[in-house]
Formats: sequence, structure tokens, C-alpha cells
Amino acid sequence: MVNDAAIRILLFAGTTEGRELVRALKELPVYVYVSTATEYGKECAESGANIQTGAGRMDSAAMIHFIGEHHINLVVDATHPFARAVTENIISACKDCGVEYIRCLREAQALDAGEYGHVIWVGSVREAVEYLKGTQGKVLIATGSKELRLYTELANYQERCCARVLSTKEAVEESTALGFKGPGLIAMQGPFSKEMNIAMLNYSGAKYFVTKESGKAGGFAEKAEAARETGASLIVITRPEEKGISPQETLGLIQEKAAAL
Repeated sequence: MVNDAAIRILLFAGTTEGRELVRALKELPVYVYVSTATEYGKECAESGANIQTGAGRMDSAAMIHFIGEHHINLVVDATHPFARAVTENIISACKDCGVEYIRCLREAQALDAGEYGHVIWVGSVREAVEYLKGTQGKVLIATGSKELRLYTELANYQERCCARVLSTKEAVEESTALGFKGPGLIAMQGPFSKEMNIAMLNYSGAKYFVTKESGKAGGFAEKAEAARETGASLIVITRPEEKGISPQETLGLIQEKAAAL
């Protein structure tokens, strides 16, 4: 049983890094409240005597209330690198509450420009769509369901595009409502191996493979290798620049704090 003097952590998870941290924190004298955006993220999280998991998106005000109500003294942000609005809300809430904030970032994965000459770098999904408007050929989309609406601007998008989204009710309903269905929709949980990416590129007949710069945990290299082997062009949405520490460094810091109690 964790006493009142223990570190009380609010961990924003829903990513591979978040799940890894929860698994490790089960063994430490800390109490962890795990916050995930979706029920699916909650289901994927580890459980334990010192772990309490809840699902549902929180704005800055809700975060401030939660931090005060549960006497949180450390907040760990292990959200996705592209969830910038969430991170901004977390930082704002921590400043208002005077609570320590740690940004846990997934490892970036650089590509050799010489080896991956088929890669097209863009700054956003909007830029990817604008680029695709000047091309022909089928597209495999792996940028999630939230911005899938932008791809409906492409001519004949229902026949041209195949969207790969999470296998959640919310993601599938969002996608089908936009017209992505039948052979134009793949609902599966990643990350995927190179072989699986190749199979999906062949299945969709894609000449273009659109993804976010998801890093090692998101199977970025496997996507690039699959695109290269199938001859598809990889369109990559670059990740936002931000400072943080690795999951290993985050765990080490928490271990030091726990040992000092």
C-alpha cells in the first residue's frame, strides 16, 4: 500500500512509451493515475495495486482540477509527439498548479537520405494532401482518422485512397462516415513489420504511402523499408520539434525521487 508521502504521479499515456512506463512504475513505491484519451488506450494499459487508469480527454481546466483533487506532485507527459494541443494543455495546467512536469519523448529515427531517396517530407497532413493533388496513383494513408477528412479533397478519393486506422469503434465510424469503407479501409493496431506494410501496400496497390514521422516505437523504419521495396513514394509528415527525455531517463528520474523519500 502506498502511503501519503509517496510520489503521486499523473501520467498521460496512450502510447507505447506510456505503456512501458506504467509497466515499470508498478514495481516502484509510487502511486500512478494513468490518463488515456480513449477506452481503447485504457484497455491497453497495465493494471496494478498502485495504478489507477481512467479514459477521457481533459482540457486544461479539468487537468487543474484533477491535479488538485488527487494531490498530484509529478506529471509525466507521454502523449504522442503529434498531440501538440494536449501537451500545451498539460504544460499550462502544471504551471498553474506549480507541479513538476516531465516530457517523455519517443526516440526519433532518422533516415539515410541516400538510401531513402523516395521520401517526400512535408509539414502537415494538409501539405501532404496538397502534394497528392498534383499526382496520380493510389494512396495508402497511415496518418490516423482525425485528419482523414482532408483526403476527401482528392479527386475520386474513395477509389484512390485506402485508409489504415486504429481498430476502435470511434476510428472506424469516423472513417466510414467520410466514405472510407470496404477495400478502402483497414482497421488494425500497429506498429507493423516491414512484411505487413509490404502486404498492405500490395493489397491497396498504393503508389504513395503517407505516414507521420512516428519514430522507432511507431515502426517508422519498417514503413520506409516497405515503401522502398515496393517502389512506393513515402510521404512523411515531420514531427514537431520539442524538448524532452527518453522513457528510460524518465524512469530513472522517478526512481531517484522515490529513493529519496
